[in-house]
Amino acid sequence: MVEKLYFGPAGVPLSSPKKDIYNGIKYTYEELKLNGLELEFTYGVRMKDEAANNIKEYIKDKDFIITCHAPYFINFNAQEKTKLENSKKMLYESAKKTYLSGGISVAFHPAWYHKNSPEEVYKKARESIREVINKLIDENINIVIRPETMELKNKFGDIDEVINLSLDIDNVLPAIDFAHLRYRYNDNSIEFFRKILEKLESNLGREILDNMHIHMSGITLDSKGTHKILEESDMPWRDILRLLKEFNCKGIIISESPNVEEDAVRMKNYFEKL
Repeated sequence: MVEKLYFGPAGVPLSSPKKDIYNGIKYTYEELKLNGLELEFTYGVRMKDEAANNIKEYIKDKDFIITCHAPYFINFNAQEKTKLENSKKMLYESAKKTYLSGGISVAFHPAWYHKNSPEEVYKKARESIREVINKLIDENINIVIRPETMELKNKFGDIDEVINLSLDIDNVLPAIDFAHLRYRYNDNSIEFFRKILEKLESNLGREILDNMHIHMSGITLDSKGTHKILEESDMPWRDILRLLKEFNCKGIIISESPNVEEDAVRMKNYFEKL
C-alpha cells in the first residue's frame, strides 16, 4: 500500500537523451525528480524479461512506482474469437511484464459496445477479465488490473461500469482518467469531479482512495478526444489536485499530456505546495 500520491509520465520522457525504457526511468527519477512512470505497452508488449528484471533491480531501493498501459487493441467485446483470445493474452502479458518490472498496476481500455447492449458487453468483459486474473493468481502474479474510464460513449467504460467490475472481480480497481470523464459527461465543474470521488468511496470504500491509478491531461472536445497540454485546456487540474488532497487520496497520477514530463512535474510541484 502506498502512502502518498506519486507523479510520473506516460512512457519515456520526451527530454530523455536515451530513449530505452530503463534509461527513461533513470532520467525520470534522477533528473526530473519524479517518482513514477507508466510503461507504454499501447502498441504491443515487446519487453524482454531481462529488461523487466533490470527495471525491478533499479527501483527496488527507491521511492518509485511502475504501472503500465496495456495495448489499445484489447477489446473484450471482440466479435471474432481469435481477437477475444488475443485480448486476454495482451492483458495477461502486460500484467506479467509489469509485475516482473516491480510494477503494481495495469490500466487498459476494456471494450467497444459495437451493436451489443451495455449489459451484454459487461457480462462478456467480466468473464474475460476474471479469466485473466485467475491465470495471474495461479502464477502468483500479484498485481491490480484497472479497467479505465473511457471518453467516447461508444466505448465500454463509464464510471459505473468500472466500479461494478471492481465489485464483481478480485484484484480489480478502476483507472480514473479525469480527461476522459470530462469528455464523456461533458462536465468540467469541480462539483462533478467531487461527485466522482464520492461515488468511488461510497461504492469501493477507502481501498480505492488509498490506491488510485489516475491519468491526467487536457482534452479537446473533438470527435476523438485528443489529449492537450493542461495549461492549453479547460481541465481544472488544480481544483482536481486540491480535491485529491482533501480526500487524502494516495496512489499515482500519470501525465498523458503531449508534453508528458512537463505536466507531470507541474502537477507534482503544485500538489506538494498544497
